[in-house]
Amino acid sequence: MGKVDHSLQREQIARTLDLKSPEQKEALRRRLRAMERDGQLMFDKRKGYHLIDAKSLVTGVINIHPAGFGFVDSDTSEKGLYLAKNQLNHVFDGDVVQLYIKSTEGQKSYNQLIKVIEHKTTHITGELTRKGNTFYLIPDNAKVLLQIEVDGDFLLGAKTGQCVNTKIVEYPDYQYNTLVEVTEVLGYPQDAGMEIKLALRRHGITEYWDEQLVACAKQFGDDVAAQDKVSRVDYRQLPFVTIDGSDAKDFDDAIYCEKTEAGNWRLLVAIADVSHYIKPGDILDEEAQARGTSIYFPGHVVPMLPHSLSDGLCSLKPKVDRLVMVCDMTINLKGEVVNCVFTEGVIHSHARLTYDQANAAVTAQSSQLAKQVDRKILPHLQCLYQLYHALSYARGKRGAIEFSSQEQHFNLTDERKIASMSPVVRNVAHKMVEEFMLCANVATAEFLNKHKIPTLFRVHSGPQQKKLAHLRAFLSDKGLSLGGRDKPTSEHYNQLLDNIGQRSDASTIKTMLLRSQSRAQYSVKNEGHFGLAYAAYGHFTSPIRRYPDLLVHRAIRAKIRKNNEQNRIQRAVSWLVKPKVRGSAYPYGVPEMTKLALHCTKQSQQADEVSREVESWLKCQYMQQFKDQSFNATISNVTNFGLFVEIDQIGVEGLVHISNLPLDSSFVPEKQCINSNKQRFILGDKVKIRLNKVDLKQRKIDFLLV
Repeated sequence: MGKVDHSLQREQIARTLDLKSPEQKEALRRRLRAMERDGQLMFDKRKGYHLIDAKSLVTGVINIHPAGFGFVDSDTSEKGLYLAKNQLNHVFDGDVVQLYIKSTEGQKSYNQLIKVIEHKTTHITGELTRKGNTFYLIPDNAKVLLQIEVDGDFLLGAKTGQCVNTKIVEYPDYQYNTLVEVTEVLGYPQDAGMEIKLALRRHGITEYWDEQLVACAKQFGDDVAAQDKVSRVDYRQLPFVTIDGSDAKDFDDAIYCEKTEAGNWRLLVAIADVSHYIKPGDILDEEAQARGTSIYFPGHVVPMLPHSLSDGLCSLKPKVDRLVMVCDMTINLKGEVVNCVFTEGVIHSHARLTYDQANAAVTAQSSQLAKQVDRKILPHLQCLYQLYHALSYARGKRGAIEFSSQEQHFNLTDERKIASMSPVVRNVAHKMVEEFMLCANVATAEFLNKHKIPTLFRVHSGPQQKKLAHLRAFLSDKGLSLGGRDKPTSEHYNQLLDNIGQRSDASTIKTMLLRSQSRAQYSVKNEGHFGLAYAAYGHFTSPIRRYPDLLVHRAIRAKIRKNNEQNRIQRAVSWLVKPKVRGSAYPYGVPEMTKLALHCTKQSQQADEVSREVESWLKCQYMQQFKDQSFNATISNVTNFGLFVEIDQIGVEGLVHISNLPLDSSFVPEKQCINSNKQRFILGDKVKIRLNKVDLKQRKIDFLLV
């Protein structure tokens, strides 16, 4: 950092400037404070004012911790720059701020907030309260540490004790608190679904639809128009089926399989043709793009498209005609796709099956469920089952990482709170559908890559070196190793997974392997998918609920119609007929797709975060009834502030704080453990815990070791 100029007290500056009257000195005081706020000067009580070296200024985004401190993430520093509580009086989580960093020899760097460059928070949700004649908001977001005043003239009829959404009308400064106005009354905290409303509003999301959008979606009607079926491949005679969860409402995909004369399989994956109805740039498209994805909660979904499309006209319901994009693949006995054709089609789904029904039909495990399946489609289901085995074999040969995480099913009350939880059992039908969708997604990526169409790929890079180093240290402590040195492949991961199958700590090792992975994202560049071991991977199979899939459909349609147009022109020229050239139906280049990749990745990650917040709140609410009760649990994470433990069977996670461990406990990061003279706590250890307290606001559960 550069050196600072000589410091001067205010009186010294006044004498230098020959300022004598009280008015002149007050004007100087105000000017100095303004320069301090603008980051031109720094004030020290002992030394006075001094100029700030521009090299000591850093700009970044602040991440506020509920405990009352913050870190600023900046491109100039690998680690977050610490800010103490007294520096957070005027900022919100996510704000873009400017810091002054003053290095002190032999001590930690001293960071001071200079100013907020850009406020990112515009709305705050919480509970309305009142003290005297002044209304306040108790934020439901634990990262909002400031006092929030509510304008009493803009309450929209809200009563104290109700949850409200508010808009910031005045940001805080050195004199005044944050001032907000109520924009929406959400209801009382105990109302059904309140946790979903609050989570959505925290992230600026609404579950409601504008009347104009609803009307626009309904104009297409409930049934496919006759003219929309013209010039499409007619697949209605083929017994396509949908296989989904018992509570599914929107059916994206239908499947059909048959054996060819050459002994191969022909797999047809038909996907709802949303792109036929949603055109680039129309108001439905703009809204779908803004949302980016549907958001799923226990017993509830906030769709990307209005309901009349998402679970109506675009949903592949049984016994009705539906428009589709079809990926028609030929797959050999080794499970390899040897040919693929994309078509615009129309299907007539012959059955809507649940996973349990399909599983019973192909494995004969439940005769009662199998009887619910129409006998006419049983041979086709068996064909799908045989193909699945070939694809499963190819998956193993390819080296896709076989992670298996345990999901929980929430059994809800009428008030949409958790009554009980049970593990989700994935059967053969789940795995069958997954393999068929993977086939279609890979075929799509290869098609787009081949034709060099600017679109979105789903990419997943290998593990980062820092995470890899932590993983290797952890494995070494357990007498294990991961091959591949600095660049392990998915095959190296699988070799390790095969070696730990019978170990009691296998699930813990799998968790660490999973954590070493980077997050998948969307990119205009094809960089492959590490986890699935694919050279190219895209998203084709869910345009009802994912905007990237809708973009991919538009790309495929543009190529199909371009080929058809070229064929038509050639035929017309051969008959000396002047052809009509249509305009482009795919108005995207690399710059547009690059922006969409960032946006869609952000929206996808945000949807995951919102879903996790709601699930965490529901779990906390559910666990309140078990105060002081004991459970068997597994250490799921180890940090410098304690042990995260997960209750066996129901998967509820909480913290055993380090203050509740032996006094001499110390964290050993490279071995993922906490050591004391009496005991060693390692990731994966089985422990007995007791529920101490539940914090609904922060969605946290505190346990004690028994």
